[in-house]
Amino acid sequence: MSVSMLNKMHMNGYDVLSVNNGPWRVCTQGDRLGSFDSREEALAFAASLPGYRARTTRPARSDQAK
Repeated sequence: MSVSMLNKMHMNGYDVLSVNNGPWRVCTQGDRLGSFDSREEALAFAASLPGYRARTTRPARSDQAK
């Protein structure tokens, strides 16, 4: 049985990861934004993106102006 190898880093709130020495991917929680041959390319792409913060859901206001 082989063991999967995961390399994972964070840059500007994005995950930069590679599985089993495959391509490097730049991802958010739900989206893959890009795939690159080298770690340096993936990190440069993540660094060029605006800072990412997961959106939080806000409860609806009951006193909305009319």
